[in-house]
Amino acid sequence: MSLLEKAFGKGSILLNQTAADWQGAVRRAGDGLVASGCTTSAYTDAMIATIDDLGPYIVIAPGLAMPHARPGDSVLHTGMSLVTLAKPVDFGSNNDPVRAVFALAARDHDKHLELLSEFAGKASDPDFVNSLLSCQTEAQIRTLIH
Repeated sequence: MSLLEKAFGKGSILLNQTAADWQGAVRRAGDGLVASGCTTSAYTDAMIATIDDLGPYIVIAPGLAMPHARPGDSVLHTGMSLVTLAKPVDFGSNNDPVRAVFALAARDHDKHLELLSEFAGKASDPDFVNSLLSCQTEAQIRTLIH
């Protein structure tokens, strides 16, 4: 099992969620990290603060955002969450609107890069986001990530 597959713990995948804005979408993704035991809620606040400070650079492809923050005490173990949105939200990026939010939490810089590298391999497939958004169940998502 790859690091990417292991990154999605129980409660980390939330499908067809609603969010009023990008902050709400990031909060939903943070909820998945907290539910899976990866982070505390302070990490969610740090992800939002990072976007406030640095802008929407985390919208890495059309329809796809990957919020994250620096490793710290609020990261309990390395992991990811996924939120798909029933109605897309704008982050203020050229790749808006966003329908899929993958949050990343890493205990250290090396795990951060390793997980990002594996994820980039999947996300570089032009059909990945469309396939992801057509998934109706967590099992389908897990198969796609595999």
